[in-house]
Amino acid sequence: MTNNTVTTSTQLKRLAFHSTATCSAEAAAYGRCIASTYMDVRKDSCKEEFEKFGRCLRQAVGRKNT
Repeated sequence: MTNNTVTTSTQLKRLAFHSTATCSAEAAAYGRCIASTYMDVRKDSCKEEFEKFGRCLRQAVGRKNT
C-alpha cells in the first residue's frame, strides 16, 4: 500500500468511529427521516438532518464547517 492509501484508510476509520460514537444522535435522526420518507423521496426532504449529521462529523474529525 502506498502512503496515500494508508492515510485515506486511516481517515476513513476515524470517520467511521466518530460517526458511530460521537454523532450517534444525529445519525439516528437522519436515519429516522430517511426511513419515514423512503416511499416518497424528494430532494432535500431530509436536508436539515443531513446537514446536522455532516456538521457533527466534520467537528468530530477536526475539520472546519464549510
